[in-house]
Amino acid sequence: MTSARPCTIADTLAVVGEKYSLLILREVFFGVRRFDAMARNIGAPRDILATRLKRLVEAGVLEKVAYSERPPRHEYRPTAAGIELQGVLHLLRRWGDRHLTDAPPVVFTHTCGQELDPVVTCRCCGESVEPGSLTADFRVPGWGG
Repeated sequence: MTSARPCTIADTLAVVGEKYSLLILREVFFGVRRFDAMARNIGAPRDILATRLKRLVEAGVLEKVAYSERPPRHEYRPTAAGIELQGVLHLLRRWGDRHLTDAPPVVFTHTCGQELDPVVTCRCCGESVEPGSLTADFRVPGWGG
């Protein structure tokens, strides 16, 4: 029996690769932090939403913070790890805007005043990452291309 290729993409998908998990993150980045508002905006069954929120908290993507003691109520805030996922959502949104709709349902304006068009760039040289501009260096023996 062969084992699957070790992959942090697969590991990441185990945490955030489910539709409702990504929609929870979308809502959190829009400033929606409370369960009832998330349930309304996402349209997920409440039990599934609760399970996904619990998983994101356990994975360190969100933190659960009390905002009321009587009755006990909590909101969900992104951790530093969660905030790092915002760029991923912008890239997914960009792809969907280009390939799945005639008119984007939301447009983001960057602080430069222009509509956000996210791209992946190299932190060292500032160049955009284009097809053919990368070389894989497999670090696990036996897992070459």
